[in-house]
Amino acid sequence: MHGFGVALTVGNLFWALVGVVLGTIVGILPGIGPALTVALLLPVTFQLDPTSAFIMFAGIYSGAMYGGSTTSILMNTPGESGSMITAIDGHAMARAGRASAALATAAIGSFVAGTLGTIGLTFAAPVLVEFALSFGPAEYFALIVLGFTTISAVLGDTPMRGLVSLFFGLALGLVGIDLQTGQARYTFGVPQLLDGIDVVVVVVGLFAVGETIFLATQKQEDLSLTKVRGWTWMTRADWSRSWKPWLRGTALGFPIGALPVGGAEIPTFLSYWLEKKVSRHPEEFGKGAIEAVAGPEAANNAAAAGVLVPLLTLGLPTSATAAIMLAAFQQYNIQPGPLLFTTNPELVWGLIASLYVGNVMLLVLNLPLAPLWARLLEIPQPFLYGGILVFAALGTYSLNNSVFDVGLMYGVGVVGYLMRRADIPVAPAIIGLILGPMAEQQFRRALAIAQGDGTVFFTRPLSATLLTLAVCALIIPALIKWIAKRRVTAP
Repeated sequence: MHGFGVALTVGNLFWALVGVVLGTIVGILPGIGPALTVALLLPVTFQLDPTSAFIMFAGIYSGAMYGGSTTSILMNTPGESGSMITAIDGHAMARAGRASAALATAAIGSFVAGTLGTIGLTFAAPVLVEFALSFGPAEYFALIVLGFTTISAVLGDTPMRGLVSLFFGLALGLVGIDLQTGQARYTFGVPQLLDGIDVVVVVVGLFAVGETIFLATQKQEDLSLTKVRGWTWMTRADWSRSWKPWLRGTALGFPIGALPVGGAEIPTFLSYWLEKKVSRHPEEFGKGAIEAVAGPEAANNAAAAGVLVPLLTLGLPTSATAAIMLAAFQQYNIQPGPLLFTTNPELVWGLIASLYVGNVMLLVLNLPLAPLWARLLEIPQPFLYGGILVFAALGTYSLNNSVFDVGLMYGVGVVGYLMRRADIPVAPAIIGLILGPMAEQQFRRALAIAQGDGTVFFTRPLSATLLTLAVCALIIPALIKWIAKRRVTAP
């Protein structure tokens, strides 16, 4: 209640509103994510009271999680990596004239998951932190492998196509300086590659640039987007098919977001995989299934609340935005951790209470605006996708003020175009780039601790369980297809 007293003051309500509006905008713009926005605002907010500053940062984070779904649905261009999976069926719904329904289920799912995730942050933080502490390097590696296999199994016509994309992303993730040996890898003498390839450059290149080139090379009759046939809000059937995915997505997103190396990518892909398995309409997935929008969007927003658990209680950031917020704590000479709840209760509980307020603000702002966002589909295609390329180039250049990054973005975009032509999914490449370096580090740490004994991954119960699930995710779908084929061909 003290936290609500802090969050509901006029000044903090204003900064929460500024945060959610900015977050929604930066989530919509390709290439400009919440981490970059918080980083750019750090110098500006130095004069602010720490509580007000962090309330605004939390609003930016929550808003960007929702805003990224808008361009994913309308233009197949995720504003940030957590919205990649939404683009698959959300954009298919938009092309079928159901953009408003897709945006509505995303908005309501974001509100439900964000609120439930904040409740989890309020009451379940100590339990989840204790569970996270039981994860060693072997368990982290096994969790990432599980994410890899579910991605490859779900996306693409065959797991092989998903694996091709995944290994492309893993190869990009190896570029740069090896953190353990200090040796440069695959930089080819280019100084700009010593720090590795920025995720934003690859995300914008594969999705925004690759999608634009692909559409520009299609015949004119195939190029035009489907017009919105009225403002088709969610029907009773849509509500019936959405509420369970909202809850399942929240159940996946919050605990995985609270784990180190969890992030928003793994729970969104796991949610998509789960919804496809339990759906009564699996044939609609990839063609506009509303469950494939509701579940991942809920997981995405629940994970945003989950990452605050280790940040506030352990001082451990599990996402790029959380890392920037940790830098903000240091800017104010505040050390996050267990003592933070006693030394700065006004900041901690004011921040948590502001998440409840921010979720309501996001729902009030974005649900009525769903028809307005859907009208983006009526913009002439040359202007629409020309604008995407402009924002993509500006956002990429603003990362490091580097023309090299812009050129690299367009180079990756050409690869994305070729992948689209070959019907190879691009999303696994992004997840490979993000999680590949983490998997390598955890693998090497686990072997170092076990003194080179590779059985460490199978003798620890939790890692062995996760690896078993990963093997099942690859084998069971192929086995089911084989059995079904045998039944069809049987006399």
